[in-house]
Amino acid sequence: MGPSASDVLWEVATKEDSSGRFLLLRYRKNVYLFVYYLIQFCGHSWIFTNMTVRFFSFGKDSMIDTFYAIGLVMRICQSISLLELLHIYVGIESNHLFPRFLQLTERIIILFVVITSQEEIQEKYVVCVLFIFWNLLDMVRYTHSMLAVIGTSYAVLTWLSQTLWMPIYPLCVLAEAFAIYQSLPYFESFGTYSAKLPFDLTIYFPYVLKLYLMMLFIGMYFTYSHLYSERRDVLRIFSTKKKKM
Repeated sequence: MGPSASDVLWEVATKEDSSGRFLLLRYRKNVYLFVYYLIQFCGHSWIFTNMTVRFFSFGKDSMIDTFYAIGLVMRICQSISLLELLHIYVGIESNHLFPRFLQLTERIIILFVVITSQEEIQEKYVVCVLFIFWNLLDMVRYTHSMLAVIGTSYAVLTWLSQTLWMPIYPLCVLAEAFAIYQSLPYFESFGTYSAKLPFDLTIYFPYVLKLYLMMLFIGMYFTYSHLYSERRDVLRIFSTKKKKM
């Protein structure tokens, strides 16, 4: 005997219910990601606009107190960006975890460990340069991601989001390395984060920073290779979709 009419109706109803739940979950995920990208875009846009207005109003003097003017908002934005690791881990954002982890830890270490802990570094021009580079990349990336969530894409924006990092990311790493280099004398003088351990062991933080300085360039090579491969795949897929339209 074949399945009864009631069994068929039950199977259809179950499939429709599963499909409805899937669409609801996808809708909630897209709403959450859109709001997250929007918040990040607004935060970085505010920082970039503030820096631009201050530069045209006060000239080079504005670069000295960049951290005092916008450092809090920058720390908030970078702290929130750690959620992206969770997004990738649980599967609501399609990306590779380790390369994103490298990019985020670079900024967190430079911003919170190197810059925030040393007031003398906060007045250096390199801080302003770093903030400009970070915000240029993030404004484009979050704009593209925000529109992608709602199914909107523009060829120019897609190309820009996949290309702008090519010259700017290496410059970011160089600026980060220079910030570390400038901070070394202050970590040596003040002994910040250096500590004595039992059994006559000592953590001398300038040595830790010098070790991280080498790892920074190794991580740059890995991240650059990944981003270049991702760019090639994204632009190829986007070009194929455009030809089919």
